[in-house]
Amino acid sequence: MCDYSLMHVKSRPASVGDKLRTTNFGTGTRGFAAPSDPGTAVCVLPGTELAFNSEIAVYGACGRTQYKTAIFRQINREQPHMHHDALELPDGQMLLLTFLCEGQEATVLQLPAQPTTKEEGLAQERVAMAG
Repeated sequence: MCDYSLMHVKSRPASVGDKLRTTNFGTGTRGFAAPSDPGTAVCVLPGTELAFNSEIAVYGACGRTQYKTAIFRQINREQPHMHHDALELPDGQMLLLTFLCEGQEATVLQLPAQPTTKEEGLAQERVAMAG
């Protein structure tokens, strides 16, 4: 499942090689969708590696980041009514996915490895739906 703010949007899981576009779903948040199916949210597992076509741009920033790659993470997991979907940049900075400029394109490079311990499994779980 995607971030709680997309719980009323049709969704599907991401696969290696998927082409994604940052999309405003009209729910007060942005997420990923396939360019060929902009009404379906593509849910990304924590630890998934992404490559963007150009430097990642964030609303309100004075310019683009210097990075074209990121790892999908979930943050603020203990706070159910906050956005959780984020990108970790190579310098360690976290960007909430909802703050990315619309229309940016990315490719799913790699899904996270299958967990071998309980801790790894918990780290890959998506935040449970609030409510």
